[in-house]
Amino acid sequence: MGKYLLKSDAVDVMLFSEGTYPYIKGGVSSWILQLMKGLPQYTFGVCFIGATEFVDGERMEVSYEFPKNLKHLEVHYLFDHKEKIKAKKTKGKKAGFDAVEALYSSFKDSNVTIPKMMQNIDFYMKDIPFEDFLHSKKSWDFINKIYMQNCPDVPFVDYFWTLRNIHKPIWILAEIVQKLPKTKVYHAPSTGYAGFLGALSSYTNNRPFLLTEHGIYTRERKIDMLSADWIEYKKPSLLQQPEEYNYIKRMWVNFFDKIGVFSYHRSNHILSLFPGAQKIQVQFGAKKSKTRVIPNGVDVDALMDTMKYRQKTPKPIITLIGRVVPIKDIKTFIRAIKIASQSIPEIQGWIVGAVDEDKEYVKECQQMAISLGLKKEIQIFKGNKTSSTHLAIENNEDTIKLFGHCDIKKILPKSALQTLSSISEGMPLVILEGFAAGVPCVATDVGSCKDLIAGGINEEDISIGMAGAITGIANPDALAKAYIRLLDFTTGDWRRAQAAGLKRVQKYYRQEFFLQDYKELYDEALQRTWDELSEKNEKVV
Repeated sequence: MGKYLLKSDAVDVMLFSEGTYPYIKGGVSSWILQLMKGLPQYTFGVCFIGATEFVDGERMEVSYEFPKNLKHLEVHYLFDHKEKIKAKKTKGKKAGFDAVEALYSSFKDSNVTIPKMMQNIDFYMKDIPFEDFLHSKKSWDFINKIYMQNCPDVPFVDYFWTLRNIHKPIWILAEIVQKLPKTKVYHAPSTGYAGFLGALSSYTNNRPFLLTEHGIYTRERKIDMLSADWIEYKKPSLLQQPEEYNYIKRMWVNFFDKIGVFSYHRSNHILSLFPGAQKIQVQFGAKKSKTRVIPNGVDVDALMDTMKYRQKTPKPIITLIGRVVPIKDIKTFIRAIKIASQSIPEIQGWIVGAVDEDKEYVKECQQMAISLGLKKEIQIFKGNKTSSTHLAIENNEDTIKLFGHCDIKKILPKSALQTLSSISEGMPLVILEGFAAGVPCVATDVGSCKDLIAGGINEEDISIGMAGAITGIANPDALAKAYIRLLDFTTGDWRRAQAAGLKRVQKYYRQEFFLQDYKELYDEALQRTWDELSEKNEKVV
């Protein structure tokens, strides 16, 4: 099970990467690499967990460099279709499946905590081994029982596979824990499967566990689940029972709620990127005394150096740096560019970021741009690369241009504005990178975007002024209005926004501040067991 790209018997810090580094381009992956490169005094391991090895028929490829202090890198897939365990007749233990039923009840009921048995690796390895969960008669009886109790009108085959897929990763993660190298500190950049893996590793080995949430994982999974059109069971309207056809979606939502709380309970420190996220963590079950805000930081000096390539008055190019996926709401950006083009005919919208996560959505975005007269034809990408050169894309006649993933230091000096039209964010590094390169930002009011653009750390930060503009989500008219206002260079608004962004990022968001905070946390945790660190933290409180 799993494979090793690098292997070591021991590391200082083990990072759990769920669908991010080293395969998937994005903010969390960049943060992991930044952390490892910025703290060369520690040895790191990365445990990557993904859904499947192949995406749209293509094997995932490594997208990031391996720093010298990355000593261990293992890769696991939770939903590979090849079943490694052969089916065999087995009865299963009654006591064990009573425990599974309690576990299921904890996922179903928001007021019930996860059973204490989940903290013990023996529960997964001995009380109910994986083959019993998959193939025993007790398992079959358990699934039948809760099916008849909860949603007999949902097709059984879909219920069966949903329930199995909810629980199956837990056993896979438990097997991973058994084989991890000796580790002094476990660190997860999200709750979800990564957080569960970190918490279970900490319970098993009594080593400290740090949790850093870049977005609120549970809330983002709710957006994914509740907006998805999969598993809709609808009867004729007179007979329709919404509770029935939404039941399976709620099972997944409750599952992620519960494993999030499991991670919170075990974490020695629960870290967030901005105060708003810290409040949400507490609402979702985090103990307030464990929470702390550590903002992202960027290499301000290196990015400021790119300003020497900037034109005094930039062309009206608005750049969205982000993955082309629904949660980034690229379609609203395209609509906003269409509206703004009525006032600024020469405007361009550049989309810079990974295009390999949701190829159907990428195609839809391009088709929309073509239908609005903003693009001539669909670009073909292989992975995140297109056959056209960067310069050829830049110089073509399209208003909407897709670049795939490329070096932002080449993009930002040519951008007048940066924008995010997302429906959910954490603390976007790209906004800070843009500020350091002299690019104001127009963004939706999600995550920490407002704090970054308007100031939110303290009164002094607020007094620096607006480094762009904030709008509501899914509002192309408001985005277009902000673009038009800031691109009128005769008013001085753009210059003032640029100056505010530069001042804010230099004062509050330098990479050195962020790295020093994590150095202190690691130094504290490396020398202690989980019990010792918890006792120390309790005394401080």
